[in-house]
Amino acid sequence: MRQFDVFVFDENFDETQGKIPQPPFTDPELGWFYTNDWNKHLNKIEGEWVVFAHQSIKIDRDFLNNVAEVTEAFPMVDAFAPRIRTKKGIFLGGSLLKPVAKGSGFVAIDENAPMRYVAAPHPYLGIFSRRIIQRTGGFDTTLPECARLEDFTLRMMHAGGKMFSVPYLVAQATTDEAEDAAKRRDIKSMAIVLSKSFGIEASLPFALHHPSVIPTLLSNRKQRKEKRKAATLLSKLKAEFLKEVVSD
Repeated sequence: MRQFDVFVFDENFDETQGKIPQPPFTDPELGWFYTNDWNKHLNKIEGEWVVFAHQSIKIDRDFLNNVAEVTEAFPMVDAFAPRIRTKKGIFLGGSLLKPVAKGSGFVAIDENAPMRYVAAPHPYLGIFSRRIIQRTGGFDTTLPECARLEDFTLRMMHAGGKMFSVPYLVAQATTDEAEDAAKRRDIKSMAIVLSKSFGIEASLPFALHHPSVIPTLLSNRKQRKEKRKAATLLSKLKAEFLKEVVSD
Protein backbone atom coordinates (compact mmCIF):
# COMPACT_ATOMS: atom_id res chain seq x y z
CA MET A 1 0.00 0.00 0.00
CA ARG A 2 1.28 3.46 -0.90
CA GLN A 3 1.30 6.28 1.62
CA PHE A 4 -0.13 8.91 -0.75
CA ASP A 5 -1.83 9.28 -4.08
CA VAL A 6 -1.85 12.72 -5.69
CA PHE A 7 -4.51 13.75 -8.18
CA VAL A 8 -3.41 16.81 -10.15
CA PHE A 9 -6.11 18.56 -12.16
CA ASP A 10 -6.29 21.42 -14.65
CA GLU A 11 -9.01 22.13 -17.20
CA ASN A 12 -6.31 22.47 -19.87
CA PHE A 13 -5.14 18.86 -19.53
CA ASP A 14 -5.87 16.78 -22.63
CA GLU A 15 -5.36 13.11 -21.85
CA THR A 16 -6.51 12.06 -25.33
CA GLN A 17 -3.61 13.95 -26.89
CA GLY A 18 -1.10 12.84 -24.27
CA LYS A 19 -0.66 16.44 -23.09
CA ILE A 20 -0.09 15.54 -19.45
CA PRO A 21 2.84 16.87 -17.34
CA GLN A 22 5.40 14.59 -15.75
CA PRO A 23 5.52 14.25 -11.93
CA PRO A 24 8.12 16.51 -10.27
CA PHE A 25 9.57 13.45 -8.50
CA THR A 26 8.80 9.77 -8.04
CA ASP A 27 8.70 7.56 -4.98
CA PRO A 28 7.48 4.00 -4.32
CA GLU A 29 5.25 5.40 -1.57
CA LEU A 30 3.60 7.84 -3.95
CA GLY A 31 1.22 7.57 -6.90
CA TRP A 32 0.55 10.41 -9.36
CA PHE A 33 -2.60 10.93 -11.44
CA TYR A 34 -2.77 13.87 -13.85
CA THR A 35 -6.36 13.99 -15.03
CA ASN A 36 -9.52 16.00 -15.63
CA ASP A 37 -11.69 12.92 -15.17
CA TRP A 38 -11.61 12.83 -11.38
CA ASN A 39 -13.52 9.56 -11.12
CA LYS A 40 -11.61 7.65 -13.79
CA HIS A 41 -8.76 6.67 -11.50
CA LEU A 42 -10.51 6.35 -8.12
CA ASN A 43 -10.48 2.57 -8.35
CA LYS A 44 -6.69 2.74 -8.68
CA ILE A 45 -6.19 4.45 -5.33
CA GLU A 46 -3.75 2.63 -3.09
CA GLY A 47 -2.58 5.44 -0.84
CA GLU A 48 -3.90 5.79 2.67
CA TRP A 49 -4.33 9.49 1.93
CA VAL A 50 -5.25 11.19 -1.34
CA VAL A 51 -4.27 14.75 -2.24
CA PHE A 52 -6.37 16.62 -4.82
CA ALA A 53 -4.44 19.63 -6.10
CA HIS A 54 -4.69 22.03 -9.00
CA GLN A 55 -1.73 22.14 -11.34
CA SER A 56 -0.80 25.58 -9.94
CA ILE A 57 -0.20 24.18 -6.42
CA LYS A 58 3.30 22.92 -5.69
CA ILE A 59 3.22 19.38 -4.32
CA ASP A 60 6.77 18.58 -3.19
CA ARG A 61 8.44 16.31 -0.66
CA ASP A 62 8.35 18.94 2.09
CA PHE A 63 4.61 19.38 1.74
CA LEU A 64 3.94 15.63 1.72
CA ASN A 65 6.19 15.16 4.75
CA ASN A 66 4.08 17.76 6.54
CA VAL A 67 0.92 15.95 5.45
CA ALA A 68 2.31 12.73 6.92
CA GLU A 69 2.99 14.47 10.25
CA VAL A 70 -0.46 16.06 10.39
CA THR A 71 -2.37 12.90 9.50
CA GLU A 72 -0.46 11.01 12.17
CA ALA A 73 -1.14 13.74 14.75
CA PHE A 74 -4.90 13.73 14.09
CA PRO A 75 -5.79 10.07 13.43
CA MET A 76 -9.53 10.57 13.95
CA VAL A 77 -9.82 13.20 11.18
CA ASP A 78 -10.98 12.07 7.73
CA ALA A 79 -9.91 15.06 5.64
CA PHE A 80 -7.75 18.18 5.77
CA ALA A 81 -7.97 21.65 4.27
CA PRO A 82 -4.38 22.91 3.86
CA ARG A 83 -3.67 26.59 3.50
CA ILE A 84 -2.26 27.90 0.24
CA ARG A 85 0.48 30.54 0.30
CA THR A 86 0.10 32.81 -2.73
CA LYS A 87 2.95 34.44 -4.62
CA LYS A 88 2.04 37.66 -2.78
CA GLY A 89 2.45 35.98 0.60
CA ILE A 90 -1.28 35.82 1.33
CA PHE A 91 -2.66 32.66 2.94
CA LEU A 92 -5.85 31.13 1.55
CA GLY A 93 -7.62 28.54 3.66
CA GLY A 94 -10.78 26.51 3.85
CA SER A 95 -14.35 27.75 4.13
CA LEU A 96 -17.20 27.79 6.61
CA LEU A 97 -20.90 27.82 5.83
CA LYS A 98 -22.70 31.12 6.12
CA PRO A 99 -25.70 31.06 8.46
CA VAL A 100 -29.02 30.71 6.65
CA ALA A 101 -30.04 34.10 8.09
CA LYS A 102 -27.14 35.66 6.17
CA GLY A 103 -28.02 34.05 2.88
CA SER A 104 -26.22 30.72 3.14
CA GLY A 105 -23.23 29.87 0.94
CA PHE A 106 -19.54 29.69 1.84
CA VAL A 107 -17.20 32.16 3.49
CA ALA A 108 -13.41 31.75 3.73
CA ILE A 109 -11.88 31.40 7.18
CA ASP A 110 -9.66 34.19 8.43
CA GLU A 111 -6.04 34.14 7.25
CA ASN A 112 -4.91 33.69 10.85
CA ALA A 113 -7.65 31.29 11.94
CA PRO A 114 -6.59 28.67 14.52
CA MET A 115 -7.00 24.91 14.09
CA ARG A 116 -10.63 24.14 13.52
CA TYR A 117 -13.12 22.07 11.54
CA VAL A 118 -14.24 23.58 8.22
CA ALA A 119 -17.03 22.92 5.73
CA ALA A 120 -14.81 22.82 2.65
CA PRO A 121 -11.20 23.28 1.54
CA HIS A 122 -9.94 25.86 -0.92
CA PRO A 123 -11.24 24.79 -4.36
CA TYR A 124 -7.67 24.04 -5.47
CA LEU A 125 -6.43 21.79 -2.64
CA GLY A 126 -7.95 19.14 -0.40
CA ILE A 127 -6.78 15.94 1.31
CA PHE A 128 -9.03 12.95 2.02
CA SER A 129 -8.46 9.54 3.54
CA ARG A 130 -8.99 6.59 1.25
CA ARG A 131 -11.59 5.18 3.64
CA ILE A 132 -13.77 8.32 3.50
CA ILE A 133 -13.54 8.46 -0.30
CA GLN A 134 -14.77 4.89 -0.48
CA ARG A 135 -17.61 5.75 1.88
CA THR A 136 -18.58 8.97 0.09
CA GLY A 137 -18.39 7.79 -3.52
CA GLY A 138 -17.26 9.60 -6.66
CA PHE A 139 -17.09 13.28 -7.52
CA ASP A 140 -19.91 15.12 -9.25
CA THR A 141 -18.15 15.87 -12.54
CA THR A 142 -21.17 17.78 -13.86
CA LEU A 143 -19.91 20.58 -11.61
CA PRO A 144 -16.96 22.76 -12.66
CA GLU A 145 -13.60 22.08 -11.04
CA CYS A 146 -13.97 25.04 -8.69
CA ALA A 147 -17.00 23.47 -6.98
CA ARG A 148 -16.13 19.76 -6.86
CA LEU A 149 -14.13 19.70 -3.62
CA GLU A 150 -16.79 21.78 -1.84
CA ASP A 151 -19.53 19.44 -3.01
CA PHE A 152 -17.55 16.34 -2.12
CA THR A 153 -16.71 17.62 1.37
CA LEU A 154 -20.35 18.35 2.20
CA ARG A 155 -21.33 14.87 1.00
CA MET A 156 -18.42 13.49 3.02
CA MET A 157 -19.93 15.07 6.15
CA HIS A 158 -23.19 13.23 5.46
CA ALA A 159 -21.07 10.06 5.21
CA GLY A 160 -19.74 10.76 8.70
CA GLY A 161 -16.47 12.49 7.80
CA LYS A 162 -14.97 15.71 9.17
CA MET A 163 -12.51 18.12 7.57
CA PHE A 164 -9.88 19.84 9.70
CA SER A 165 -7.84 22.96 9.04
CA VAL A 166 -4.30 23.00 10.48
CA PRO A 167 -2.61 26.42 10.00
CA TYR A 168 0.91 25.01 9.63
CA LEU A 169 -0.06 22.64 6.80
CA VAL A 170 0.75 24.92 3.86
CA ALA A 171 1.34 24.47 0.12
CA GLN A 172 2.84 27.06 -2.20
CA ALA A 173 0.96 28.44 -5.21
CA THR A 174 3.10 28.86 -8.32
CA THR A 175 0.68 31.19 -10.14
CA ASP A 176 -2.09 33.63 -9.23
CA GLU A 177 -4.82 31.15 -10.17
CA ALA A 178 -5.61 30.07 -6.60
CA GLU A 179 -6.11 33.66 -5.50
CA ASP A 180 -8.27 34.37 -8.54
CA ALA A 181 -10.38 31.26 -7.88
CA ALA A 182 -11.05 32.42 -4.31
CA LYS A 183 -12.32 35.76 -5.60
CA ARG A 184 -14.57 34.54 -8.41
CA ARG A 185 -16.78 31.94 -6.79
CA ASP A 186 -19.26 30.33 -9.20
CA ILE A 187 -22.57 31.17 -7.51
CA LYS A 188 -24.64 28.91 -9.79
CA SER A 189 -22.53 25.92 -8.86
CA MET A 190 -22.67 26.95 -5.21
CA ALA A 191 -26.46 26.99 -5.38
CA ILE A 192 -26.46 23.44 -6.73
CA VAL A 193 -24.01 22.26 -4.07
CA LEU A 194 -26.11 23.73 -1.27
CA SER A 195 -29.30 22.29 -2.74
CA LYS A 196 -27.83 18.78 -2.96
CA SER A 197 -26.58 18.68 0.62
CA PHE A 198 -29.05 20.89 2.51
CA GLY A 199 -32.11 21.21 0.30
CA ILE A 200 -34.40 24.20 0.17
CA GLU A 201 -33.45 25.27 3.71
CA ALA A 202 -30.10 26.52 2.41
CA SER A 203 -30.69 27.01 -1.32
CA LEU A 204 -33.75 29.27 -0.98
CA PRO A 205 -32.04 31.91 1.21
CA PHE A 206 -29.05 31.75 -1.14
CA ALA A 207 -31.32 32.27 -4.16
CA LEU A 208 -33.02 35.24 -2.49
CA HIS A 209 -29.58 36.85 -2.08
CA HIS A 210 -28.51 35.82 -5.60
CA PRO A 211 -31.64 35.87 -7.82
CA SER A 212 -29.61 34.96 -10.92
CA VAL A 213 -29.33 31.35 -9.65
CA ILE A 214 -33.10 30.78 -9.57
CA PRO A 215 -33.29 29.41 -13.15
CA THR A 216 -30.42 27.06 -12.29
CA LEU A 217 -32.24 25.73 -9.24
CA LEU A 218 -35.48 25.28 -11.21
CA SER A 219 -33.78 23.24 -13.93
CA ASN A 220 -32.85 19.54 -13.62
CA ARG A 221 -34.68 19.31 -10.30
CA LYS A 222 -35.46 15.62 -10.66
CA GLN A 223 -31.82 14.70 -11.23
CA ARG A 224 -30.67 16.91 -8.35
CA LYS A 225 -33.32 15.40 -6.06
CA GLU A 226 -31.94 11.95 -6.82
CA LYS A 227 -28.40 13.13 -6.05
CA ARG A 228 -29.57 14.70 -2.80
CA LYS A 229 -31.31 11.47 -1.80
CA ALA A 230 -28.16 9.47 -2.53
CA ALA A 231 -26.05 11.85 -0.44
CA THR A 232 -28.35 12.24 2.55
CA LEU A 233 -30.51 9.11 2.79
CA LEU A 234 -28.35 7.58 5.54
CA SER A 235 -26.80 10.85 6.69
CA LYS A 236 -24.55 10.73 9.73
CA LEU A 237 -24.23 14.52 9.91
CA LYS A 238 -25.16 15.71 13.39
CA ALA A 239 -26.61 19.15 14.12
CA GLU A 240 -24.00 19.68 16.83
CA PHE A 241 -21.13 19.21 14.38
CA LEU A 242 -22.81 21.32 11.69
CA LYS A 243 -22.76 24.25 14.11
CA GLU A 244 -18.95 23.92 14.26
CA VAL A 245 -18.57 24.62 10.55
CA VAL A 246 -21.01 27.55 10.36
CA SER A 247 -19.55 31.05 10.67
CA ASP A 248 -20.73 33.58 13.24
